[in-house]
Amino acid sequence: MTILADICATKRKEVAARRATVSTATLHARIAAQTPPRGFRAALDRTVADGRHALIAEIKKASPSKGLIRADFDPPAHARAYSEGGAACLSVLTDAPYFQGHEDYLIAARAACSLPVLRKDFTVDPWQVLEARSIGADAILLIAAAIDDVCLAECEAAAIEHGLDVLVEVHDHDELARAARLKTRLIGVNNRNLKTFDVDFRRTYELVSHAPAGCTFVAESGLSTRADLDALAEHGVHCFLIGEALMRQDDVAAATRAMVG
Repeated sequence: MTILADICATKRKEVAARRATVSTATLHARIAAQTPPRGFRAALDRTVADGRHALIAEIKKASPSKGLIRADFDPPAHARAYSEGGAACLSVLTDAPYFQGHEDYLIAARAACSLPVLRKDFTVDPWQVLEARSIGADAILLIAAAIDDVCLAECEAAAIEHGLDVLVEVHDHDELARAARLKTRLIGVNNRNLKTFDVDFRRTYELVSHAPAGCTFVAESGLSTRADLDALAEHGVHCFLIGEALMRQDDVAAATRAMVG
């Protein structure tokens, strides 16, 4: 079993347990009490229109491949630092078993700044989309390799209904073609192979020229320097998701500022 398949199998069990204790009606009530979505894709597009690299800065405590990334983990402080450093948006890991994440991290990070926030998790059921909005998420991630086309469409429909942006993550031409059949035009290429965790930027270079018209295209994973971002920008990519390289820095705000310029 691949790492991704293992994670998704665990996630399906987790979602089944959550659904047994939290009703859809309860989620709708929590959604009604939330502040409106902040416009995740719009924030990226505005930043690019201003001639700057659009950074989705990730709040990430640990990962299966690297273990603990930051011991002094403080989501509100990290959110403020990213905002101060010029990030366009936030991404917050909420998966617990593999990334030591939690929903409370997203709630606290979003409350600490005005940036739109992506819930970074493994969405395998439309119920999770409601849960994401109920905790304040402005966008969700859908990994094409993790779910079939029916689930992709159902999750996207639930997101649109509740005003959430959808970042669809792809790894190859087949997955990009599947993403292109959806309504969303926010597509990310994960430079990390989720089966082996190896990183290769050629994955992004290869796919960006085949992106649908009007697409906001995001490079994800393995990015660690301003030179990485500049090299991708030469290939027409201006939006980036970065977590580990920033989370390991003593001065997160300064590191973010240096990354985006």
